[in-house]
Amino acid sequence: MVASIPNDRPVRFAVVGVGQISQQAFIPGLDRTEGAELSALVTSSAEKAEELGQEYGVAVHSYEEYPALLESGDVDAVYVATPVFRHREFAEPALKAGIHVLLEKPMETSVGDCQAIIDAAEQSGATLMLAYRLHQEPGTVEMIEKVRDQKVIGDPRYFTAAFSQDITEENHRGHSGYWGGPIPDLGTYPQNMVRNLFHDEPVEVYAKGVRTPGREFNFDDTVAVTLTFPGDRLAQFTISYASESVERFTVSGTEGEISAEPCFGFGPDTGIEYTLTKNGSSESFAHDPVEQFGGETQYFVDCLRQGVAPEPDGEEGLLDVRVNAAILESLETGAPVALEPRRRERVLDSRQVRRVTPAAEPGDDELVDQVPQNG
Repeated sequence: MVASIPNDRPVRFAVVGVGQISQQAFIPGLDRTEGAELSALVTSSAEKAEELGQEYGVAVHSYEEYPALLESGDVDAVYVATPVFRHREFAEPALKAGIHVLLEKPMETSVGDCQAIIDAAEQSGATLMLAYRLHQEPGTVEMIEKVRDQKVIGDPRYFTAAFSQDITEENHRGHSGYWGGPIPDLGTYPQNMVRNLFHDEPVEVYAKGVRTPGREFNFDDTVAVTLTFPGDRLAQFTISYASESVERFTVSGTEGEISAEPCFGFGPDTGIEYTLTKNGSSESFAHDPVEQFGGETQYFVDCLRQGVAPEPDGEEGLLDVRVNAAILESLETGAPVALEPRRRERVLDSRQVRRVTPAAEPGDDELVDQVPQNG
């Protein structure tokens, strides 16, 4: 078992991959987290190393120096936010070294890679948590508990969603292939939402993708997905990297429906809002914005202190990746893809909600050596 972190000092974090999400969201959120501190950065960018190392007053390491950092005793946990196809490269050795890992989603690019990361955590006893920030967001958890546990809409029968942004091709996400594109990046949100609302796993996946004329992505930039769940329930969502920003979903059941907008995004001015409609009347609920990255990090730190396994664990990440992989297969073959029936017994609940005051986010023009996603 990994030795516990002393209560008389903060959990020391290294941030691995200092791109837009780290600079604009995670590091400001970490500053809001009680009992944690930024101790190191790991990057391949000399410009980031110089400017951000000085700004935050922490040591900066190259990717080649990462193994030595893991053995140094200078960090307790790492936040891995590299491109998804490098997640295993940095998460697995950290876990094997007994370093706790907060890993960005999607977990990796294959079920096999996900399982290897899970195995590394189980073998060493280090804690692995997937960075599903909405699993600690009060409005999201409230909706899921109302549908899953309180049955406020009866038996949920279908789910529809749209999530889109206008992503610049010059950003790394615009030219990294399928696993850097809209389905793993944005599609993970509606599919994770419906998996938790239905408390079940899809048994068939079908997807259709198109490429917007005039855009130069090296993947289908707009994709429509249909998931079939046990009990003849359906989920459909459309994801795009080439349209106006949209985020909304509706889940309909035998006794009512919930519609949410906004529902997937984050920011100091973004609070989750939803409307419950049943018996011919509607009631709206609006939650104040919270620091979603600080909230997920606070929950992670609390779990480390208490010796509790976090809820969004490796299994949660793996189950989303198997859907992502099936969507890719369906896009390539044009045919539906069957998935073996599975059911995740662990569920999120209100005990993991963290209400952290939103942090100010650096503007796109303040990012160091980074092409912003939205131009």
